[in-house]
Amino acid sequence: MIKIEKVTKLYGQTVAVRDISFEVAEGEILGFLGPNGAGKTTTMRVITGYFPPTDGNVFVAGHSVLDEPLEVKRQIGYVPENPAMYHDMRTIDYLKFIGAVKGVTRTSLKERLNKTIELCALKSVVNKRVGELSRGFKQRVALGQALINDPPVLILDEPTSGLDPKQIFEIRQLIKSMAGERTIVLSTHILPEVSMTCSKVVIINEGEIVAVDTTENLGKSFVRTHQVELVVKGPSKEIKNNLKKIDGIGKVDNVGERYTVEMEKDKDLRSKIAKQVVQNGFELLELKSRSMSLEDVFIKLVTEEEEGDRA
Repeated sequence: MIKIEKVTKLYGQTVAVRDISFEVAEGEILGFLGPNGAGKTTTMRVITGYFPPTDGNVFVAGHSVLDEPLEVKRQIGYVPENPAMYHDMRTIDYLKFIGAVKGVTRTSLKERLNKTIELCALKSVVNKRVGELSRGFKQRVALGQALINDPPVLILDEPTSGLDPKQIFEIRQLIKSMAGERTIVLSTHILPEVSMTCSKVVIINEGEIVAVDTTENLGKSFVRTHQVELVVKGPSKEIKNNLKKIDGIGKVDNVGERYTVEMEKDKDLRSKIAKQVVQNGFELLELKSRSMSLEDVFIKLVTEEEEGDRA
């Protein structure tokens, strides 16, 4: 549905994104993840035709953003990080106006309005001015304007930025409800956003793609070691020294009584760890395996890139 081919975008001599390529399948929700300033917003703007690429091309439903920019725009509903809206207009009038601008016919507009209002839960604010709405409802209206013409593709740039926890949960649920029906690219620097909403992840750092995979496989592909967490009462220095005596144990860290033990990937040393702790007179309160989280992968990739640049 979306294909980004070797896209580079320059602002003068500054490289915003460099030679990036990835694809988003029909009905997939893709998390476009990266730290602030990594090139996420630039990529979103290139996909939507807001900016032309300096080099490379983008295809949306088979249409080139260079050769058929208007057709690409017809395929896309776009919610920028800071959506501009007419605050003096009532919600219902604003959605009607955007529908007309996007070419929704008068005969179809009523049906599209009803569906959009229901999907975005806007019934209670349809007669309120946009400027009077809470941040959460404004974001729902922004999603409504993106959906009013029933586009097959949604591009969402930081869709939960500035929302409170309840509003974030509601927007995430709304996005997830559209899985399979629309192709969605969700740009964010918030890790839980991706793990809770997306099936696939693209990680960008300093304008370059550093990883592309499913949320499940991403952790597995970067695991080189296995970790065990345990909670132990006793002198931390002695506990760490005893754990390091076990063959196959690498790094041992602790915060208070909670220890993280790193070992070789294919070794399961939990029974040896438990035995070593108990036999040396320490009180073992908890022991469990620790999977590599998306946060671990993200930090590892970003850190490795930065260290590589300094080398």
